[in-house]
Amino acid sequence: MVLAELFPYAHIVYDIFMVLYVLTIVGTISVIVGENRNPVKSLAWATVLVLLPIAGIILYLFFGRSLRNQKMISRRKMRKLNKGKNTTTPPENLSDENRHQVHLAHALAQSKYYEGNKVEVFTDGKTKFDTLKRDIAQAKEYIHIQYYIIENDNLGRELADLLIGKAQQGVKVRVIYDHVGSYTINSGLFKRLRRGGVEAHPFLKITFTSFVARLNWRNHRKVVVIDGTVGYIGGMNVADRYVTGKKGKNPWRDTHLRITGPAVQGLHNSFAVDWNYMNNTLLRMPDTVTPSPTGDMGVQIVPSGPTDMWNGNSFVVLRAISMAKKSLFIQTPYFLPSDSLLKALQAAALSGVDVRVMIPRRTDSVLLRYASGSYIKESLLSGIKIFLYDDAMMHAKVVIVDDDFVTAGSSNFDFRSFEHNFECNALIYSTEFNSKMKEIFMDDQHKSTRLILSHWKRRRITTKALESLARLLAPIL
Repeated sequence: MVLAELFPYAHIVYDIFMVLYVLTIVGTISVIVGENRNPVKSLAWATVLVLLPIAGIILYLFFGRSLRNQKMISRRKMRKLNKGKNTTTPPENLSDENRHQVHLAHALAQSKYYEGNKVEVFTDGKTKFDTLKRDIAQAKEYIHIQYYIIENDNLGRELADLLIGKAQQGVKVRVIYDHVGSYTINSGLFKRLRRGGVEAHPFLKITFTSFVARLNWRNHRKVVVIDGTVGYIGGMNVADRYVTGKKGKNPWRDTHLRITGPAVQGLHNSFAVDWNYMNNTLLRMPDTVTPSPTGDMGVQIVPSGPTDMWNGNSFVVLRAISMAKKSLFIQTPYFLPSDSLLKALQAAALSGVDVRVMIPRRTDSVLLRYASGSYIKESLLSGIKIFLYDDAMMHAKVVIVDDDFVTAGSSNFDFRSFEHNFECNALIYSTEFNSKMKEIFMDDQHKSTRLILSHWKRRRITTKALESLARLLAPIL
């Protein structure tokens, strides 16, 4: 009664508020249904919105919206990037399975097949960054660098000094770093780069007005292109933990590739598309630069991201799993497969393919460790061999199929990499490179512990409960 006397129109305001509230919930659910997503996901979001409307709307704004079919670059600009470059169709000596993989990657991401490449693999940060620094020191025209994280530590500052020195010599230096990935890093490093003549920009910069719209989308790519002749791609960020370790622990175990030959054009295109997305400027490789053949490996570069019509790298991996006839070896820091990818792995193992998955015993995320653990029992039941890498944090992202196919890059085997992140992987069609990667895998296996189903079942009930709870969050982790 007192409230009515003080606020005579309170009930009207309340009614208006409730109508707007209901319309917002119904409207949001209509948008979710209209996007024609996976029905399980759509139903999950609708349930959350009905049961926890306020929390549901907040979660949906941060994690539920889709960037599907947004253009990062126009078709006209993409044609200019590819104009006159040495790209080829797959040769006849490729297996039928690999030829189909080539066509799939091209259909997904306009990824050209490049012959005549040399691919060098690094499994430790010191060797990789020492080689990268030597290549940067020899740059004459331009240096394009893109990392998810560039730490303001010893390695980051050393790299910054080198880049500033090259910029002052007249070399064009451009740097892309992910704003979310590097958000907690002292911005002084990037300010010093800009003062030194380096064009350093955050990808999808988070501001007050764009906080909700951009927080969930991350550019996880690690790509370097130097003078159009040398390129790097893989899983290593710029951080001391890859070189000297951290807090007394061994350096992270990761995989990174150095590519020379025509496929450097594909790495250049990946960087150029992201640069165009940030400032609408097209970076064409100079017409005078045509990467010459340096080896005999066939390579494709496959960028993928939330703006694409298809989940590019998830399709590539799904196809790779399905074409395996003898063996399928996977290294990943986080094992959170979608339902389709898990079933594909199980089908491969049940059909007699030697399927091995290597993940770290100790991860950098407790939540992700529990979520990954929730997939292990059903994997072991189907005959998939699971190995826990004991020596350090396993951060490599590699899939090795039979005797002649490997994909490596920035994509983890999880929902975020396949659906929410901007990623980039190299596909290498080579028996020589496949053999090298198998040797590395087997060496890592000697530093790992194979999980036995009977032992795994003895986990504590609390651990199993935490794994089940963490699995519910797997699609947004």
